[in-house]
Amino acid sequence: METLSQPITLIATAAMGLEGIVKNEVQELGYDQVKTENGRVLFESDLSGIARSNLWLRTADRVKLLMGEFDAYTFDQLFEQTKALPWEEWISKDGFIHVVGKSHKSKLYSVPDCQSIVKKAIVSRLQEAYHINSRLEESGARYKVEVAILKDRVTLSMDTSGSGLHKRGYRVGQGDAPLKETLAAALVKLTNWSPEYPLIDPFAGSGTIPIEAALIGQNIAPGFNREFSAEEWGSVPNTIWEQALEEAEDLANYDQPLDIIGSDISHELVDIAKQNAMEAGLADLVKWKQMRVQDLNPKEEKGYLIGNPPYGERMGEQEVVEDIYQSLGRIMASYPKWSVYVMTSYEDFEEHYGQKATKKRKLFNGFIRTDYYQYFGK
Repeated sequence: METLSQPITLIATAAMGLEGIVKNEVQELGYDQVKTENGRVLFESDLSGIARSNLWLRTADRVKLLMGEFDAYTFDQLFEQTKALPWEEWISKDGFIHVVGKSHKSKLYSVPDCQSIVKKAIVSRLQEAYHINSRLEESGARYKVEVAILKDRVTLSMDTSGSGLHKRGYRVGQGDAPLKETLAAALVKLTNWSPEYPLIDPFAGSGTIPIEAALIGQNIAPGFNREFSAEEWGSVPNTIWEQALEEAEDLANYDQPLDIIGSDISHELVDIAKQNAMEAGLADLVKWKQMRVQDLNPKEEKGYLIGNPPYGERMGEQEVVEDIYQSLGRIMASYPKWSVYVMTSYEDFEEHYGQKATKKRKLFNGFIRTDYYQYFGK
């Protein structure tokens, strides 16, 4: 394989509304050539950025390597410009190439055709580079290439992550509508909680928010217990992954005491949350209890409550949900120094909670548009 041209450009994809948080995370990793667009954050890095960003980005969906961007109005242009890119620097001669695509408001609107042309162009380039006259074997590492066309502008990238970054590797079980780990981390990051303060999630479900908060509190890299696609690529040496893991191990602060409680009305979910926390290596760090919201009584004078309560979207659930919001508001009114953060799609939340939020932020939980209601403690 060829030696690589550096620096490289990486794309951290983000759910709608989370681009700003992903950008901050990228900058915290030390990358300063950063550009934010809709649903993605682009940044320049060296090779080690592939390992470090996959390991550390808590709120991004995945990390892609930008191969090239150009305008194309015909299939010929798409073929030639794809073929002009240095695929052999990245893809081994036995690499398995899988092309996925999307096209929006563009002359080249047939996605299957675009996919097959991009694949042909890459194969043709590799055959020439590796002096192969026959078909490529495709028995080696997997390379997932994406062709995305928007208003005739083509972006070609390769997925370095494999399964989405929300798959941290700790989820043994889950409830009906589990919160994505990346969104749970974002909910914590959108507060100014720091690990010396208590944190309570009274709607913990399978434990995602408390677990993500504990990982943040001890500065544990969220990708520490999983594997990534690019680990198989010969173009990214093993030493790069080893150094990134070593750095993550050095930066983790396992001695940081935490006061995090996750509670839920369901016994079953509390058991699942305990198992998930054990898998995440946080066995004794988070306290779990089965409890109704109505029985919530924080012990400390000052702290943070972060929750994703039921939204009351199903038939007949509305009254139950309103009762939960009212109870929560009544209880937290006695704790003026606590900051309360609640994500729900229920539009009259403030009315039932009994207080206007200090701040509201629009977020998407999957395809559900929600508001993140933020009440700052005194």
